[in-house]
Amino acid sequence: MSLSAPALERADANLPASLERLFDLIRIRSISTDPAYKDECRKAAAWLVAELSAIGFDASVRDTPGHPMVVAHNNEAGEAAPHVLFYGHYDVQPVDPLNLWENDPFEPAVREAKSGRKVITGRGAADDKGQLMTFVEACRAVRETAGKLPVRVTILFEGEEESGSPSLKPFLEANAAELRADFALVCDTNMWDAETPAISAGLRGLVGEEITITAADRDLHSGYFGGAAANPIHILSSILAEMRDADGRITIPGFYDGVEETPDEIKAIWDKLGRSAEDFLGEVGLKKLAGEKGRSVHELTWARPTAEVNGIWGGYTGEGFKTVIAAQASAKVSFRLVGAQDPAKVRAAFRKFVEERIPEDCSVSFHEHGGSPAIQLPYDSPLLNTAKDALSGEWPKPAVMIGMGGSIPIVGDFQKLLGMDSLLVGFGLADDRIHSPNEKYELTSFHKGIRSWIRIMDALANQPA
Repeated sequence: MSLSAPALERADANLPASLERLFDLIRIRSISTDPAYKDECRKAAAWLVAELSAIGFDASVRDTPGHPMVVAHNNEAGEAAPHVLFYGHYDVQPVDPLNLWENDPFEPAVREAKSGRKVITGRGAADDKGQLMTFVEACRAVRETAGKLPVRVTILFEGEEESGSPSLKPFLEANAAELRADFALVCDTNMWDAETPAISAGLRGLVGEEITITAADRDLHSGYFGGAAANPIHILSSILAEMRDADGRITIPGFYDGVEETPDEIKAIWDKLGRSAEDFLGEVGLKKLAGEKGRSVHELTWARPTAEVNGIWGGYTGEGFKTVIAAQASAKVSFRLVGAQDPAKVRAAFRKFVEERIPEDCSVSFHEHGGSPAIQLPYDSPLLNTAKDALSGEWPKPAVMIGMGGSIPIVGDFQKLLGMDSLLVGFGLADDRIHSPNEKYELTSFHKGIRSWIRIMDALANQPA
């Protein structure tokens, strides 16, 4: 039997009180990267434990070498029910520069935006306090009407996401048995637009490399040695240019191993989203796609791998002019991965590609900057389609399945350490100004986000075994 209808009505009635609770959380200055706010981070964790305990969770603050975790369990649904792990983070970014805020970043309110829509303002309103509270308030409404949740729920809230999550992986490893569930729910993503919810079915992986090419044992006078001595800037530039052919494909041997084509039916759905290259690139003053030819903007940013030069330096770059041949040249290169691409193999293939192009009297060194595989759920996954149907019943337009060009490391950790796939459903918008002054969260995102989680929990509990 569906539990949604009375719980949805309760969520509507609870909205004023739900907002006040969110405001209380936003007022806590839980800036994780600044040691001056250590006590505030612990205060936020304790606040969440108190709220979760009040709605039937066995909740506790768990100490780490950094800021504490919040872990909570509700098993009222019984062992036969699906088990979900909901993840969010209570820490926030610093507010600098403070003079650019229109209002006190830690004094939240509902205000009318220039668009005419009502928004919740304050640091953390969207990232991630408003998002995580949509789930907490959904659990509250369900328990107040049905007496118990329809699924088993474990909650993990961390306090270091905005400062690199140094304590998260060790915590997952140490508490894997307690935290493992059927799948994870991650609410730290966006909708397609204000009326269209989105489920992120894929996340690109990442490999980072720093390379340094050394030629002479010192910088050389370009008049005396020019034309005779190897120039590492020339060598480096040539190698980087060779990584892509005239059609935009990566030329590193074996690079595309594990890359599969996106299904035609998914590409057709993406085409209907209506975002052209001009729409996407026009926001940054560009208009022509620069990647693999014959690919749409959605394919290029969600479903195709990349090789990008993120920084390059060498020689004299100060004021004026200095005629030298540099002894060294360096670059930072990143690869976004898709499908089953292996980060270790991509790194090894790149290094071999570079080494084969180094003159015999020159040398190259490498410095690793992390690596993680891509995450891709099958587009026909029952989990995705159950959530898609539930979301489509709440919002004006049907939910769409999209990809994400960036990476969310926790999703990879859940898969690798806990053996769980993740359902990525968030209610943020691209203009929420997260990490920037005047962060906001649409009031509709908060309200309908609560209602969406009620529908999703109900749908998960009632899906066929």
